Amino acid sequence: MAVPLIQQVRVGAYIVKQHVLGNKRYPLVLMLEPLFRCNLACPGCGKIDYPDAILNRRLSVRECLDAVDECEAPIVSIPGGEPLIHKEIDQIVEGIVARKKFVYLCTNALLLGKKLDLFKPSQYLTFSVHLDGLEEEHDRAVNQKGVFEKAVKAIKAARDRGFRVNVNTTVFDGVTADDIASFFDFANDLGVEGITVSPGYAYERAPDQEHFLSRQKTKTLFRDVFRKGRERDVKWRFSQSSMFLDFLAGNQEYHCTPWGNPTRNVFGWQKPCYLLGEGYVPTFKQLMEETAWDQYGTGNYEKCANCMVHCGYEPTAVNDTIRHSLRALGVALRGVRTEGPMAPEISLEEQRPAEYVFSRHVEKFLDEAHATESEAEAASGTDRSHAA
Repeated sequence: MAVPLIQQVRVGAYIVKQHVLGNKRYPLVLMLEPLFRCNLACPGCGKIDYPDAILNRRLSVRECLDAVDECEAPIVSIPGGEPLIHKEIDQIVEGIVARKKFVYLCTNALLLGKKLDLFKPSQYLTFSVHLDGLEEEHDRAVNQKGVFEKAVKAIKAARDRGFRVNVNTTVFDGVTADDIASFFDFANDLGVEGITVSPGYAYERAPDQEHFLSRQKTKTLFRDVFRKGRERDVKWRFSQSSMFLDFLAGNQEYHCTPWGNPTRNVFGWQKPCYLLGEGYVPTFKQLMEETAWDQYGTGNYEKCANCMVHCGYEPTAVNDTIRHSLRALGVALRGVRTEGPMAPEISLEEQRPAEYVFSRHVEKFLDEAHATESEAEAASGTDRSHAA
């Protein structure tokens, strides 16, 4: 089963509770980034383009668990950077599991085989291994040969030791429907619990800007993929809602729900979402109350124009599943529609222009860090003077 029954029940009960309480905005998945440092430099990644002073920063175990308690989302995803580089990642995961939250530890798996002894198999813990296709495609996506082979070896080792494993796949322009279908077949045969799939987000700092999909290309591509699955009567196991997959195939006109997956990283709570760093605040409460949510999302902001990423739209799909459960059940039973007209596209005529604030935030963070270090050095000097 792609998602354990206990997770389905608890998350479903949590969502129903939010609706009963009348909470318009609530978190579903906490995106906890304990560090930005990675052992790969993927050309489609916009998360690792920071100075060393920031890449060397880590959230402490205490900071991570405080964020989990503060946010109260039932699911915690730990991306990065590469979280297995964090020397205390086992304590972070252990603390979250002890709170009976469902953890998805996202990893490129290069260190997974060596680190398995740090963890215990649990229905609350899933390793989400990043694979962007079969061997040739994945090694090209991460710009390093041999990564696919090592990741698959680590997946098999984790499965043999009783761990839950998903594969997390980002789709870029240039891959074919046949490529994706073949990869889904491989993931099924590999024996992982499920597949998480999403088109890539066009990070402004990503080295490769030529291979991000437009919304129209995404919809056409996924229709082709799901049509191939239907023609061959293959049942791929996805760890996502059927309504999100229906959205990828152009059958739903969804708007983004950026507060559904709030992000906590070394800067603080990131406004507005995991993909966009437009500002940071020290508390989750401030994030929810002070973010101008209506200024973001496709149709509202230029940077969101082509986004169809799961962290923004899966919460929308989940809410839609709760509100229209019979329609969602129909999609789950019949499969994603691959023919006929697509849902209307959101107009971009009123979107506001992009603001480029990356350098400003980096400079502010470095200035504050330098000031803190200077104060600490001055205090240390005063202590030595008194001691003398």
